[in-house]
Amino acid sequence: MVLAIAVPMTLAFLTTPLLGLVDTAVVGRLGDAALIGGLAIAAILFDLVFTTFNFLRSSTTGLVAQAMGRDDPTEEQAVFWRSLMIAVVAGVVVIAAIPLLLAGGLAFMGAEGEVAAAASTYLVIRALSAPAALSNYAILGYVLGRGMGGTGLFLQTIINGTNIVLSIWLGLGLGYGLEGVAFATVIAEVVGCATGLLIIHRKFDRAHGPSWQRIINRPSILKLMALNGDIMIRSFALIIAFAWFTRMGTGFGETTLAANAILMNFFMVAGYYLDGFATAAEQIAGRAIGARNRQAFGKAVRLTVIWGFGLAAFTTTFFLIFGTTVVELMTTLETVRTEAGAYLFWAALTALSGVLAFEMDGVYIGATWSRDMRNMMLMSLALFIGLSVGLTEIWGNQGLWISLNIFLAARGFTLLAILPRRMDRAFGAA
Repeated sequence: MVLAIAVPMTLAFLTTPLLGLVDTAVVGRLGDAALIGGLAIAAILFDLVFTTFNFLRSSTTGLVAQAMGRDDPTEEQAVFWRSLMIAVVAGVVVIAAIPLLLAGGLAFMGAEGEVAAAASTYLVIRALSAPAALSNYAILGYVLGRGMGGTGLFLQTIINGTNIVLSIWLGLGLGYGLEGVAFATVIAEVVGCATGLLIIHRKFDRAHGPSWQRIINRPSILKLMALNGDIMIRSFALIIAFAWFTRMGTGFGETTLAANAILMNFFMVAGYYLDGFATAAEQIAGRAIGARNRQAFGKAVRLTVIWGFGLAAFTTTFFLIFGTTVVELMTTLETVRTEAGAYLFWAALTALSGVLAFEMDGVYIGATWSRDMRNMMLMSLALFIGLSVGLTEIWGNQGLWISLNIFLAARGFTLLAILPRRMDRAFGAA
């Protein structure tokens, strides 16, 4: 069961960092470090928004899986419609708020001149994708909650495959550069949303369709919002950590900022690569909670952690061996290549440092233990900020990468430490 969910979703999630690699490579081939830095800052700011709303995917997955474990198909559909309504409204709000994001975000990131201009161009265009992009979170959450790994793979491939093709065509083929990359994302999100809605609507069992009163049931909405609130804070804190990482890198100059942006793609590849098994943990842990099956829950934790560490070790080894070649493919600037090579080891290590955090996130999301996730994330974020300030004074940008690895490891081990107590509370002491 773990492999049936994890393998297709690992392949699906791999298309997202591949998209990041392609976007960075397209802009990197334009030969302007300011454009690479602008794309990195814009991507961080948009992730700040979109990852904040990642609860739409996470909470939907957990609640649908638990409803499935209770054999309640009507509630499965009701959860989806609630999440979709929130997604559409939130998407419209994001578009309206883009001037504030530009003003506050660019100032916080310390972006100036050509870097700020490039980031602004990308942000304004990509904001148009917000309603469709957030709806795709709800769609994917339902699909993963049902354990439909193949459908998840198909939808992610449609979205990111369309995006990759259009980025290359519009960005390089037609010569639209950064604007072409942004428009490619907008088109791909809309195509993916339309496809996902069509597939899900056709799979719904009409005999178990929820009434409007069931969908807008106040206690159910309040439960969803409480869960969403904790996950939103956790997601916001995570993206704040990456924004802080980029902001600290900005202080080392355009070349270091560009090198960090390229190397951060190593972590993104590792993260999405490992998310396949975290997704399996979400679905099976959620179903086990719904069915009150402690044995299934424990096996889901053990299997996904073992597989996760195996894949993380492979990923780290791959980037240690081939990382220099990957960097050379992503930029033609020799100064950026040299700078990236100086920190390649720490970037490759992020896969092993972060694997336990990914797996524990999957377990806690499936079990809907959102408060613990929130608290451990905030503790780890405080540790990261403190370490980054101190270690950069000693070792510069290398100290920043060391701090990032410690932050990733701290998230995983703190959640693992409190897991036995949470299991006893959920299932009763063994």
